[in-house]
Amino acid sequence: MSTLVLCVDRSDDVGRVSDFETPIVGWEAVQSLVTELGLVDPEDSSVNCILEALRVTRKLQDDDADPTVAVVSGGSGSLVGADRSLAAELDTLAERYSAESAIVVIDSANDEQVIPVIESRIRVDSVDRVVVRQAHDIQSTYYLLKQFLADEELRTTVLVPLGTTLLFLPILLIQFPPTIALAGLTALLGAVLLYKGLAIDQYLEEAPEQVQTALYSGRVSVVTYAVGAGLALVGVFLGALAIPTTVSADSVIVQSVQFIYSAIPWLALAALTVSAGRLLDEFIESERITTPYLNLPFGVVALGFVVRGFAGWFLQRETILTTPEVFNYMITPQQRLATFIIVGIIISIIGVRVAASVNNQTDDDLTQH
Repeated sequence: MSTLVLCVDRSDDVGRVSDFETPIVGWEAVQSLVTELGLVDPEDSSVNCILEALRVTRKLQDDDADPTVAVVSGGSGSLVGADRSLAAELDTLAERYSAESAIVVIDSANDEQVIPVIESRIRVDSVDRVVVRQAHDIQSTYYLLKQFLADEELRTTVLVPLGTTLLFLPILLIQFPPTIALAGLTALLGAVLLYKGLAIDQYLEEAPEQVQTALYSGRVSVVTYAVGAGLALVGVFLGALAIPTTVSADSVIVQSVQFIYSAIPWLALAALTVSAGRLLDEFIESERITTPYLNLPFGVVALGFVVRGFAGWFLQRETILTTPEVFNYMITPQQRLATFIIVGIIISIIGVRVAASVNNQTDDDLTQH
């Protein structure tokens, strides 16, 4: 089987700097060409491309193949005329050497565009792209940009937000001080990138269909999700009301802990309502409840106790919460925290035991049936 090792020069660099006429075929002829090109312009990437063709040819000879190295050029003039000239040279080589396959060596994206022309005349087994080491970063950046601009999703994700930002920047700078304008644009750009990065757009796109499916299937979780959302809003509202206006603006930590302390019971109740709905759906669909769905309500309640205990300990240490008294005994912040943690652990253990008991009973019923 005869193989052609083709060094492609679509822009006719060979014809412009040397007296050789393409196609140039054979080891000695190509070696003479690369020597002359190197002496005229050592920085030309075509020199590296031809040397790579010679290297590939020698490697194929070592593998007991029958390669023929050749340099083809597109000639001068328009791109259409150059491609037609290169196609004529390919026809001549394929007929003269009865080549069944070709290995194409190129050094630029411009040369890469003629690969379909070569494939229409001879089978291409490999494409060897030569990147000069000194210009590796430039070439790699070019190919990355080319691939990036060809991807529609990446363009809409990155270029559209950047273009919008640059478009609104002059308008905002005219209307607002530079600090406010830049801060607003940065926040907007960050929100857009998070919107795409967290796939929120896909979730919003699929949400109506999921809600419609849930409504048609009669799932209880649809109602419990709505109730949970309402309870969560109530918790956020009460948590915001619990923050006193007398606290200084510098006490951000105190305000945050007060918000958590007041909101956590309602947020835990919202999570408990949602988990109960998921548990009922699981039982209705499969007539059995798996361990994760059983553990979830107990875990939510236990977590609520622990978080409220830590928040109460902090507020009691800051004397924002009054010290509770039980049977004329003043409970310290440490004792209060320990009590909440112990209760949370006990609730978690009860959940594990209940889940294990229910699953064992279900497995026994399935074995009997």
